[in-house]
Amino acid sequence: MTGKEVCQRVRELSAPVAEQIGVSIWDVTFEKEGGQYVLTVTIDREKDDRPVDLDDCEKLSRTIDPMLDAKEFNSLPPYTLCVSSAGIARTLRLPEHFAKYIGSEVEVRFYRAINGAKFTEGTLAGYEDGCVTIDGDNGERIIYEAKDVALVRLAVHI
Repeated sequence: MTGKEVCQRVRELSAPVAEQIGVSIWDVTFEKEGGQYVLTVTIDREKDDRPVDLDDCEKLSRTIDPMLDAKEFNSLPPYTLCVSSAGIARTLRLPEHFAKYIGSEVEVRFYRAINGAKFTEGTLAGYEDGCVTIDGDNGERIIYEAKDVALVRLAVHI
């Protein structure tokens, strides 16, 4: 099973459980961090203003953990299951994430410096095929190609 297939299957298994708990699945990733694999299920709450809390994460983790012992997951390398909140500085990875936050302030990090900068902030104006369109403070609209964008997340100013 590929990493992408693992993420899709875990999403399918955990979505109904998450709905029962009152949360939704924001994202699922299966990545090697250091020398260990981590399966991360990120959750969000859309139906009320109450934020995701530790109890929500624990409930989902305890419910899906036994499901991941199914035979279909036997070929996976040893991993750690992590269930967490998307948070206020949530990472935008999927097209539906970008669609939801058009008009929001975002931080875009690059793989390598562009015009001398490793990141920029601005208003998310669009997303298509991995390309991110940002409106800067100076009114300039810039499209960053997918090959240059390492990470996009909501900007948080405190």
